[in-house]
Amino acid sequence: MAEVTLKDVARASGCSVATVSRVLAGTRPVGAETARTVREAAARLGYRPNHVARALRRRATGTVGLVLPQITNPFFPVLVRELEHALHAAGRALLLADCDDDPATEAARIAEFLDRQVDALVLIPVDERLSREAVTDAARRVPVVLLDRGCGPGVADSVAVDNAAGMALVLDHLAAMGRRRPWFVGAAGTTSTAAERRAAYEAGAAALDPQAPGRVELGDFSVAWGREAVDRIWPSRPDAIVCANDLIAVGALQRLRQLGADVPGEVAVTGFDDVPFAGLADPALTTVRQPVGELAAEAARLLAERSGDRTPGGGAGPAVGPSRTVRLTPELLVRASG
Repeated sequence: MAEVTLKDVARASGCSVATVSRVLAGTRPVGAETARTVREAAARLGYRPNHVARALRRRATGTVGLVLPQITNPFFPVLVRELEHALHAAGRALLLADCDDDPATEAARIAEFLDRQVDALVLIPVDERLSREAVTDAARRVPVVLLDRGCGPGVADSVAVDNAAGMALVLDHLAAMGRRRPWFVGAAGTTSTAAERRAAYEAGAAALDPQAPGRVELGDFSVAWGREAVDRIWPSRPDAIVCANDLIAVGALQRLRQLGADVPGEVAVTGFDDVPFAGLADPALTTVRQPVGELAAEAARLLAERSGDRTPGGGAGPAVGPSRTVRLTPELLVRASG
């Protein structure tokens, strides 16, 4: 079957090709009756826009590339879903790449997206330091928003939760419960989330116990590390285990149950992120909820504004103006674990 063209729709609707183009693209106001006639003709003929031709005309592909560290982390699929919805509402399509927590693979995926002429990039950096060169280079060519994690000041626009505020919520809650022997179980990597959550714990834990800031165990953001960390710290009998994310916390809960510990009577356990299964843990996990929908909406907004700031004429070119940083307020969800 031959492809239905704008000329076919124009002939069927009795309107000019220019009018049909304006109606279907939504670029300029058209009378309500004319717009209805054009849309009815397009639907009757089965017209579908040619996105490739439109991209060539506009010198824009309508696509945004997203490179994330590892899709198996349950926090990221939730974030991707919200971002896809936000970008789709703005008329953009999302392309996804997983770099398996490897900075070299991350740089290669970014380069591949740029070669495919994406209009913009959303990046969740693998490493605050090692990702910086590839991110900086990309930000010179297309609008870039760093989501959830950063690469240091001034590199690109960035949207993330206020990790320090989230950790303060946890510590205030534990203090109100009378907990005085906390341990922090976090990640040794150099992602901004790992560093910020650890720093916030060390800055605030002294209010519970002067020795608490030094009680830190570092591994990675995994369930297995949560289990291993409990074996390391349980002989000192902490009355609270503050975990840098929910995966670690679930692993800690699993191991504590195997050891016969009473949670939360003997020891409270807290997480961070509020991934979908956090409320299904045994016991249900007290955690810091990230405002995922707001994170995605802010990322889409910054991309739209930065795209509008780009050099005249469209196409590839550096964005202008200083980088912007957005930090959103988290929420503490108190459940059965502490």
